[in-house]
Amino acid sequence: MNLPNLLTILRIFFVPLLVAALVQEDLRIDLFGFRIAQEFLALATFLAAALTDLLDGYLARRWKQVTTVGTLLDPVADKLLISAALISLVQIRLIPGWLAILIIAREFAVSGLRSIAAAEGYTIQASDLGKTKMATQVIAISLMLISIRYKEWYSFAMLWMYGVVFFALVSAIQYFAKFWTHIDGHTKLRRRRELIKLERHDKLENRRQRRQNRTKAPDSPSGPHRPPSPVR
Repeated sequence: MNLPNLLTILRIFFVPLLVAALVQEDLRIDLFGFRIAQEFLALATFLAAALTDLLDGYLARRWKQVTTVGTLLDPVADKLLISAALISLVQIRLIPGWLAILIIAREFAVSGLRSIAAAEGYTIQASDLGKTKMATQVIAISLMLISIRYKEWYSFAMLWMYGVVFFALVSAIQYFAKFWTHIDGHTKLRRRRELIKLERHDKLENRRQRRQNRTKAPDSPSGPHRPPSPVR
């Protein structure tokens, strides 16, 4: 287990801590004689998790430690973190439910597209809009957490949250417009080849069966059948 993968797994472990810091009532943390407010604990947890997202990819590329496990876990950890933060914000009535559902649904849709593309041999890299969407998500959620204590920040935080919706939808449209035609065409071509191969196999099997039937069939008599003459 290399360090980038450990950072990815650590980000997953941050998810329940973030949820607890946001939705748990009367949560009190005392550190060196100072009491840390829940919203600041949630903000610190979220930013620490977001920092691991930056570090694991950078270190994996720099140290050439890109692994299959890391490639699979990294987007899962990202979606768990963002989804948990959005659902928790809905729980404490800071953002409307439709907004969270729209963003989370976009993540699942793009993940499904990536899975189909991977099955067909395509690799969908994150676009510039996708990276902008992720950065906007981190900023918007951080501002929303700050607005729990400082109410005057709420309108500014919601403006960023609508920006997340905008970049999420636009980047999703870009992904589907760019890759769906290629993936759909490649899938249809592969299925057509499989059908042609199956038809050829069936024809060869039928020919082989007919040959076997001819070989097993008894020879027909050359003339009419005559009963044996009686013995006198």
